[in-house]
Amino acid sequence: MKAIRVEQFGGPEVLLLTDVSMPAPTADQVLVRLHAIGVNPVETYIRSGVYARKPALPYTPGSDAAGIIEAVGANVKNVSVGQRVYVTGSLTGTYAEFALCASTHLHPLPAPLSFAQGAALGIPYATAYRALLQRAQSQPGETVLIHGGSGAVGTAAIQIAVAHRLRVLATAGTARGRELATQQGAHAVFDHHAPDYLDAIRAFTGDQGVDIIIELLANQNLGKDLTLLGQRGRVIVVGSRGRVEIDPRDTMGRDADIRGMVLGNASPTERTAINTALSAGLANGTLRPVVGKTFLLADAAEAHCAVLQPGAYGKIVLTP
Repeated sequence: MKAIRVEQFGGPEVLLLTDVSMPAPTADQVLVRLHAIGVNPVETYIRSGVYARKPALPYTPGSDAAGIIEAVGANVKNVSVGQRVYVTGSLTGTYAEFALCASTHLHPLPAPLSFAQGAALGIPYATAYRALLQRAQSQPGETVLIHGGSGAVGTAAIQIAVAHRLRVLATAGTARGRELATQQGAHAVFDHHAPDYLDAIRAFTGDQGVDIIIELLANQNLGKDLTLLGQRGRVIVVGSRGRVEIDPRDTMGRDADIRGMVLGNASPTERTAINTALSAGLANGTLRPVVGKTFLLADAAEAHCAVLQPGAYGKIVLTP
């Protein structure tokens, strides 16, 4: 079968399409034929060698995908051959035509959703849910500001926030992205390139500030975020690409919190809650993954460049 292999850490050029042996499931494993594969920024950090956790070389990247179950181990009882599933983890990596998975990595993919939409679910939707419900502990009626509301995590966060009856503000850097955020249900969307966008957000809240900020680029925004918070507001740091300077006094008068999160820190109980909630949202139609660009598996290097570009629009997906 064809798979992307990384023989050494480095730039996108180290992503090589090669022929590898077809994996065979053991009694406790499942083999999935992949029809679409999700590309996430974290996979670029791992590939470059700068991420805290490094896989042993060589390896196949990826954890998100969607496809059809090809073979099931004798001890696996909760899934069956021919079932459509979306994948939220893999034993062999998902940048490939087939992937070995544990049954806990697999979730039914409802018929209305395409495989590309299924590949857009895993990390973005789990991250958005954990940020909003588990780390921010959001309550109905609160106001949330979602930075980067047109990207994969941003669109997921808007949909989840709307479903939980929050008042949703978002930012996006392009007119197309702002239109997308509005389509997902944001009540107001702001151009974060506009020199007065912070004032516009404050004015929209009646100078009361926002309760929650979902921050995807903290190295650029965290200092400004703290000035937008209302009383007992909290910033959830989902992503950052460097250091940032803040004024701690901006937290003091507000009793404000800065809360970091990494999806990998979720406990088994939290992961169960995430998967249960996402399955319910897919079943009732409140969650609708947005696919932006699609690349061939052979063009994984190009996809790794695209996923880090500004002006994000939905999810980037590979097709084998």
